[in-house]
Order: sequence, then C-alpha cells, then structure tokens
Amino acid sequence: MVSFIVSIIVLILGYFTYGKFVEKVFGVDENRPTPAVAMNDGVDFVPLSWPRIFLIQFLNIAGLGPIFGAVMGALFGPAAFLWIVFGSIFAGAVHDYFSGMLSIRHDGKSISEIVGVYLGENARKVMRVFSVVLLILVGTVFMTGPAKLLASLSLGGLSSVSIWLGIIIVYYFLATILPVDKVIGKIYPLFGAALLIMAVGIGSMLVIKGYSIPEISLTNLHPKGLPIWPMLFVTIACGAISGFHATQSPMMARCISNEKYGRKVFYGSMISEGIIALIWAAAAMTFFGGVFGLNEAIANGGAGGVVNNISRNLLGPIGGVLAMLGVIACPITSGDTAFRSARLVIADAIGYKQGEIKNRLILALPLFAVGYALTKIDFSIIWRYFAWSNQTLATIVLWATAAYLIKNKKLHWIATLPATFMTAVCTTYILQAPEGFRLSIGISYPVGIITAITLLVVFLIKFKK
Repeated sequence: MVSFIVSIIVLILGYFTYGKFVEKVFGVDENRPTPAVAMNDGVDFVPLSWPRIFLIQFLNIAGLGPIFGAVMGALFGPAAFLWIVFGSIFAGAVHDYFSGMLSIRHDGKSISEIVGVYLGENARKVMRVFSVVLLILVGTVFMTGPAKLLASLSLGGLSSVSIWLGIIIVYYFLATILPVDKVIGKIYPLFGAALLIMAVGIGSMLVIKGYSIPEISLTNLHPKGLPIWPMLFVTIACGAISGFHATQSPMMARCISNEKYGRKVFYGSMISEGIIALIWAAAAMTFFGGVFGLNEAIANGGAGGVVNNISRNLLGPIGGVLAMLGVIACPITSGDTAFRSARLVIADAIGYKQGEIKNRLILALPLFAVGYALTKIDFSIIWRYFAWSNQTLATIVLWATAAYLIKNKKLHWIATLPATFMTAVCTTYILQAPEGFRLSIGISYPVGIITAITLLVVFLIKFKK
C-alpha cells in the first residue's frame, strides 16, 4: 500500500517539478500567437479553453489504453509501478509535451511533418505512411470491438453487429469532418471526466477497503515467465509512453490559445494517464489475490471482464455503468480521433486546405472505405505488431525532439536519454517476441543494447556538427 500511495505522489510531484523544468527548457513564449489564434478556420483551428482541451487531450490519448495495458502489465507484479511512474515522468510526458508544443511552433503540423523538419525528408516520408497506417488500424479495430460488444448486449433491441458497425461508422464520419468544437469539443470532456472519476473511485475503494496492494519489487511474477525486459515496457504503453499520443497532440495544438497552457494540456494529460494506469495495475494485481488469480480472470473474461468485475465489486451499480461507459465509449473516442488525425496527416502531406467541407470529404471518404474493408479481415496477426509499432513511433518522435533541442542549443538529454532507452526496448522486443525474430535472450539483449548505444553515438556525431 505504501508503494502505491508514494507512486501517486511522485507522479504528481513530477508534474510540478520535472514538468516545469521541461517547460523551461522548451522556452514558452506567452506573447507568440498560436495557430488557433493566427490560423483560426472554424474547423480544425479553433481556440478552446484549456480545461476543455485538457479533457479532450486526456481522452484522446487514454481511452482504454491505460486500463487494459495496465491490467496486462500487472501480471509482471509491482515492478510495473516503477515503469508507469518513471516512464510517465521522464519519457511519456516529455514525448507528449514536445509533440504538442513543436506542432504549435510549426503551424499545427502533424507529427510526420515535424519529424521531417528535424530528421530529414526520408524520415518524413516514412512517418507519413507509418502514421496513416497506424491510425487507420486503430480506427478500424475501435469500430469492430465496440460494435460486437453492443450487439452482444442487445441495447435498444439491436443485436446485429452490422447495424452497430454502421452506427459507429456514421458517428466516426461526423467526428472526422465536422468542426472540432461541434462533436469532439462537446462530448469528449464528459467522457474524460467520467474516466477520471472512475479511476479515482477505484483507487479510493482500494484504500478504504484495505486491500493489500503489494510493495514495489523487481521480482518478475509473470505466470508464463515472460521477461520484464523488454516485454513490460511494451505491454504498458499508454500509461508510460505511447507513440499514438504524438498523432493526437497536434489536434489540440490547433486549439490552444496560449503556449503557457501547454504543460497543463500535454504534460498534465500524460501524468493523469499514468495515475489511471497505476490505479488499475494496483487493482488488477490485488483484487484477484495475486497475479495467478489475475491470469485466470484474464483467461476467462479478457481484460474487459477484469475491468467489469473490479468496477462492479468496488463501486456497485454505479461502477457497472462506468465500466460499460469505459469499455464501449472509450475505444470509440479513440477511434474517431484516429480517423480525424489520419485526415490531417494526409492534408498536411499534400498541402490540401481543409476549410471547405468538400475538401474534408475528398480525404475522409477513401479513409473510411479502407477502414470498412479492413473490418472484414482477421486482425489477430496484424494487430500483434501494433504494440511494437506504437513504441517505435514514440522512439522516432523522441529522436526528433532531441534533434530540435540540439539545433536550438537547448538541453537535449531530456529527450536523447529516453530515446536511447526506447530504442533498446523496441530493438530487443522485435528480436525476441513471438511475432518477431524469436531470438534467445542471449542474442536479443546485447544486440538491442548495442544498437541503442550505436544509434546514440551516430546521432551525437551527426547533430553536434
């Protein structure tokens, strides 16, 4: 219990200390007009209040990520607490802050364009394709999952997956093409607040009911013996660091009216997500009597069943409603912004203005046609690569951030060190994972570390010049 409470305190202190330090390194200019003000088009560039932007950004980057990922990461035991805390403060929040603030400094551009500015044209081209493919995959999976769940519940008497899929696609389409303040700006703050309330309620009941939350330990408790390095660092992405966030931050960068709100919106949202991940990791590894009980619960009902079980038992009927809201609404609110982000990435890549609705339709219609077609394909194999792809995207963004800091003669180590760390994680993972090369630890560990160190040296030599 002590480790759990201390971890939450450290995350909060991290926002006020390291977050302030990162903001100082970046150098906020309160007198510099932001894209929301200078380029207001009433569609994507729309000034909003920072509390509303915070809740939208929080839900954009969160969804079910810090819940389901934390539940699966809890199988490794309380070592997960350390990754959530330090990953959020020193990697994830830095990644999110700079992906948002650099977008503000570059007219609200998408992350692929920003990477191109600092890592070169080849990196830009790779990131454009990488980002769009990743976003369409996210949007598509978050169509089919909620549709199947809604059909199984027969809400409103509708039990057809196809009908629910159609309803979700219509909503996605409207959220993609309508001005950001018309749908997303009105619905997201409510869902974001609900997600926060749900997490606070779960965390409070763990303490009030005296659950024995294990203390921090580096001992690997995974029932299947999966190694902590690098598996834990990929299993818990949202809640520590996630490349998907970099595709979402530019959307809110187009809505911030002053740079001084950047730390609240970008760094603060990531820290809030870390707190949620911490709470759900603690609940998952405690509620079922340990990791073996948790593993059995996941085997019987999946992560969704675990969340539903914990919510109903700790929060009662209200918990059941909130659990339903989370399991259904949260993936939907990640899916719609995924398609909207894909539209913006393509528009930025080809220099296609999005002020007129016909221009938005020209880009959105093909995206949804591809997304719908992909719902007919079995994602069981393709989606296994998502976790690695997600962390690889985050790594690239951190290297671009480091390049920006070096170019502007700022303290680049705040990005260079986590970039090097994540390079080792991603390299080791793909060498070792079942969906990768399946190499032994004796090969994957040293190769991963050597690759990261080599890339660090090459990066310093190139950019120091």
